[in-house]
Amino acid sequence: MDIPNKMRAMVLEKKGEKLKERELSIPRLNPNQVLIKINACGVCHTDLHIVDQELTKPKLPLIPGHEIVGKIVRIGNNVKKFKVNDRVGVPWLGYTCGHCRYCLRGQENLCENALFTGYTIDGGYAEFTAAYQDYCFKIPGKYKDAAEAAPLLCAGLIGYRAYKMAGNINEHLGIYGFGAAAHIIAQIAVHQGKKVYAFTRLGDIKAQEFARKLGAVWAGDSSQSPSEKLNAALIFAPVGSLIPAALRESDKGAVIVSGGIHMSDIPSFPYNILWEERVIRSVANLTRADGEELLKIAPEVPVKAEITRLPLNKANEALDILREGKVEGALVLTMD
Repeated sequence: MDIPNKMRAMVLEKKGEKLKERELSIPRLNPNQVLIKINACGVCHTDLHIVDQELTKPKLPLIPGHEIVGKIVRIGNNVKKFKVNDRVGVPWLGYTCGHCRYCLRGQENLCENALFTGYTIDGGYAEFTAAYQDYCFKIPGKYKDAAEAAPLLCAGLIGYRAYKMAGNINEHLGIYGFGAAAHIIAQIAVHQGKKVYAFTRLGDIKAQEFARKLGAVWAGDSSQSPSEKLNAALIFAPVGSLIPAALRESDKGAVIVSGGIHMSDIPSFPYNILWEERVIRSVANLTRADGEELLKIAPEVPVKAEITRLPLNKANEALDILREGKVEGALVLTMD
């Protein structure tokens, strides 16, 4: 394709402001990068935390977005992994150094020098982006629609890492906050024979019905108790009070995993709900191994993301919808 000199992008220029539609130069590549013509980019709660100043160290000005799917249109001189016209996805983890203490012990998600797509490097709320070849994934052929694949790149990946971190779930899995990540991982868990219990915000009957449609054996709000104690719980809503709520519903030895990058303060709770070897842990970022595993599993299930599409210039409206909790599944910006 003919590559233009300019592109449209939605840009966060100053803290506390809405995104501005701007015309920018096409990104320049370093030798290890690829240039991607973006077809779709998911809208994630992390984007909302950045715009709402709950994550305080973004580069500015910034193009947000880290659930990117598109086609490679140019490659750097050192690129061997991909070729022009390959369909790829770009996740939150955009670069790691490979030599810090975390990288050397296989914890690249904790890299001291990591760069993050749509946070410390420009992301996908644009028509083009540059990405490091080693931090892109080939999109499975089953996902012909870029918009349907986009939520896998963060909602799916963080959901999957949280699911793995829960360990050997015997049977009963609780999911708190039934949004983009939850509706993807619920499909995988049901496919693998787990019983899913969906906890929503108070009175969110629509989300509860959605969870049942995806195979949840029980759905209610977070003040309610299911008939069975949980072997594990995944918490995707950024609400600290859900930690003790999940502990109260958990069985001995259960693991409570917080899947968010930001959460409100966790209130104090009695020791007896933690006792009996219950565990609380968090998930930070992702590894490339997580991505490879998820993109192998997703077509087998098959995972089908429920999406609402909006054009690129409606990015602020998309963030408002997400902020108000008025979306079923995932929101995706489309560039075509």
